[in-house]
Amino acid sequence: MLTFESVVVRQGEFTLNADLSIEEGAKVSIIGPSGAGKSTLLSALAGFTSVAQGAICWKGHDIARDASGDRPLAMVFQDSNLFPHLSVAQNVGLGLKPSLKLSSGELDLVKQSLLRVGLEGFEDRKPAALSGGQQSRVALARVLLRDKPLMVLDEPFAALGPALRRDMLALVGEIAQEKGLTVLMVTHDPKDARQLDGDTILVADGVAHAPVPTGPFLDAPPDVLREYLGS
Repeated sequence: MLTFESVVVRQGEFTLNADLSIEEGAKVSIIGPSGAGKSTLLSALAGFTSVAQGAICWKGHDIARDASGDRPLAMVFQDSNLFPHLSVAQNVGLGLKPSLKLSSGELDLVKQSLLRVGLEGFEDRKPAALSGGQQSRVALARVLLRDKPLMVLDEPFAALGPALRRDMLALVGEIAQEKGLTVLMVTHDPKDARQLDGDTILVADGVAHAPVPTGPFLDAPPDVLREYLGS
């Protein structure tokens, strides 16, 4: 289980509070108005932002005191975070070793990961030669290689068209199911949350609320979310 225990995150004059639990293997969307603290919540989880007080625990261990690289998560960003001067295979291989000094067995793992996301034969291409959807698949292949139990996605497919976004979300769901991953995904689009299914965390007015089932929540959203969505 992942728990945020009386967590307080401060960034300048902004304060985010989180006191909630997420079951292992859950698929959780994080939604709320712009600037409410959705990405801040993930940043604190990943170790990019310090926690002022409280604990973030995975299976009882407070990971808030661990270095970012030692935490049990792999993250996919909106821009896919690919290095333009590296090939697809090298970008994926970073998930195994930052030095990219890979053994033949590790190179095989890179190929297998690319095969899983539908990019077999793309190993030598550079990110600039890929479509937006293909770049997102490279980022997912790297997450697969990192073999972490938490998959964290910060609006990873926001720049994609509706059809591609649906395809990528379906792939995320398949991978999560196969690997037994816990998924946390920030999104501005309730359609994405509905497709991911599972639960939703509302972040609003400086509070990350406990997760609730997505369908009923979006069928009758609270006023703060209704105003943000314009419905």
